[in-house]
Amino acid sequence: MIPFNKPYLTGEEITYIQASLEAGKISGNGPYTQKCEHFFEEKLPGSKCLLTTSCTDALEMCAILADIYPGDEVILPSYTFVSTALAFVRQGAKIVFADSRPDLPGLDETKIEALVTPRTKAIVVVHYAGVACDMDVVMAIAEKYGLVVIEDAAQAVDSFYKGRPLGSIGHMSAFSFHETKNIQCGEGGMLVVNDEHLKKRAEIVWEKGTNRAEFFRGEVNKYGWVDLGSSFLPAEYVAACLWAQLEHFEQIQSRRKAIWERYYRGLQSVPHVRLPQLPDYSTHNGHIFYLLCRSQEERAELINYLKVRGIHSVFHYLSLHKSTFMAKSGGGGPELPYADFYTDCLLRLPFFYELKDEEIDYIVKCINDFYLQKA
Repeated sequence: MIPFNKPYLTGEEITYIQASLEAGKISGNGPYTQKCEHFFEEKLPGSKCLLTTSCTDALEMCAILADIYPGDEVILPSYTFVSTALAFVRQGAKIVFADSRPDLPGLDETKIEALVTPRTKAIVVVHYAGVACDMDVVMAIAEKYGLVVIEDAAQAVDSFYKGRPLGSIGHMSAFSFHETKNIQCGEGGMLVVNDEHLKKRAEIVWEKGTNRAEFFRGEVNKYGWVDLGSSFLPAEYVAACLWAQLEHFEQIQSRRKAIWERYYRGLQSVPHVRLPQLPDYSTHNGHIFYLLCRSQEERAELINYLKVRGIHSVFHYLSLHKSTFMAKSGGGGPELPYADFYTDCLLRLPFFYELKDEEIDYIVKCINDFYLQKA
């Protein structure tokens, strides 16, 4: 079986994890944490980066920093992972779901302004598959109505919008280092703060609502409880694992982008298949390769066809506006046809660093054979 995902290990993870343990500093915010944060601050100039235990935690920090309270409304796409919404629901927000674009699974920027009300506090965009939302449109709406923009950049490491790295454009952003991501440490994430007014507070929220980080830098002679927060820091050995990945960042990204391109070249002539589209303002980062089937039934047939031939393919999100939770909570808003289309028809293909060219070619051949038989 060609698996859907296989976490890549560079070979240095155990070495650095052992070094972090032997150094005697295994709680958060040690040398490896700081190395990782500095790495990303160089890639995201002007941003403050804070490692977290997950992207979910980073999003929860965003909700705290955006001062989301009960009764506030947050606009976000329905076609996304539950954490995108959950972080704000936990603060008492009402979620206002936006539909996806006809050409992309990301939210339709042209539908945002109609969803803004006097209670709207924030817009959360999701850069699905590392393909950017049109951030100029989003930021213009936010400026017009005084809203906070949060980029859910879980899938968007090393992807760009008009030459600007994703995660550096909104007021805040959240990244994921889950084992399914390009750069991974099993479970992990990162908060990125671009708004100067939020950077100091972000560190306090990160440190359980205390000014502990300032104390350890010698900036204050004692620390105490000064704000909301939680235990968002990862253990130092998690950061050590991540650092082993970051040392090979360019190598990993080069291979993943090559895999994406090989899939695209191989599948572009297959009949009846829609492939990922790239707007002229966005790059891709080799995170996901998906295709769009014509119906849910066709997708199920293709999944089974590939499974029989030793290939593990999967669909992705279920529209959140139709989730059991939203139904129990009293609603999910209007019909969102494109979110439902991607829920029913999007199929993700195996994608990991060690996927061989001949395996990609075999997967392409099997998909081509499936559609030739249907034709």
